[in-house]
Amino acid sequence: MSKVADALPQLTRWGISPDADLVYRALTMLGARTEGQLAHELGLARKRVHTALDELRTLSGAAPTNAGGVWRHQPIEQVIAQLRRPRRTRAVSKQDIWRQHFATVHGIELPHYDSPLARRWENRAVTRQRVARLVAAERYEHLAINTEVITATASAAAMPLDRNQLDRGVKVRVLYRPPVDGDLSTDHAALAADTDRSRTLIEPPIKLQVYDRRIALFPVDPLNFEAGYVESADSTAVQQLCALFEELWAQAHRPRHEGRPTITLTPREQALVALLAAGHTDASAAEELRLSLRTVAYTIRNLMDRLGVENRFQLAVLLGASGTAPLPPTYQPDQPNQRTEENEQ
Repeated sequence: MSKVADALPQLTRWGISPDADLVYRALTMLGARTEGQLAHELGLARKRVHTALDELRTLSGAAPTNAGGVWRHQPIEQVIAQLRRPRRTRAVSKQDIWRQHFATVHGIELPHYDSPLARRWENRAVTRQRVARLVAAERYEHLAINTEVITATASAAAMPLDRNQLDRGVKVRVLYRPPVDGDLSTDHAALAADTDRSRTLIEPPIKLQVYDRRIALFPVDPLNFEAGYVESADSTAVQQLCALFEELWAQAHRPRHEGRPTITLTPREQALVALLAAGHTDASAAEELRLSLRTVAYTIRNLMDRLGVENRFQLAVLLGASGTAPLPPTYQPDQPNQRTEENEQ
């Protein structure tokens, strides 16, 4: 089994199933295989392997050869190009954006413009200064709806704010449009991959910020953010906007659930995986690291659960193909497949 020169990106980033992602990695790392061989080596039911191969064939990720049902992977560049093709979605007109925004606002009991519970910020620059003060004063929750597609540049710019809020224990939830290329890994909630902080919505009806469920902020003109923002501290209006957010949140998709986060290992996991990849047994790795055998077993089990794999062979394939750890030259499943009958179904 050879180590690939470049790490393979996780196909789950584009919504591909975990089984198809794993089978693609196995074909890349192990070479051409039949359905039966893949089922045995990965410890998957044959029906699951068959479904995964069908999925890969649809996106030009794998193809059968003429030799007895043997499957080969296609180049990763070809697969990514196929996945990154812009999704066919209904074009949203300016009129639709305008209509959705004002339909939402008109359904909310906003205070009168001269009420002390309502404020108007005249342009985007002044609003940003106000936002900085509101964020600094937040104590427990921040809700946001973004009607724009979040780009990598915008994501990087939002990182310091995300970090500040996380450090202060503020719970952040963000709704935003999905990326055009379908890559589910570029959301700006990447700082907390183990939490459910962001979801995608095809047509968010309004751009909105809510601070500690006390203050809401949204643009005056949904087509021109430079025209200023409206701030409301009216409890009834804010409560209605929070209810709208929760309704949309329940309808939205979870990109961090559908696309696996980047694989990161703790120092202990890194040391243990490196020893096992070099051919150590659990016992010899435990002795080398001065750990108990139980701790080694727990560490591996925890890593498998976190990465969503079902056995050590799957773990080896996933880590090896991702470039996180080298694969041993003669790595085999721990035991013969215990679900032989199921695999043959």
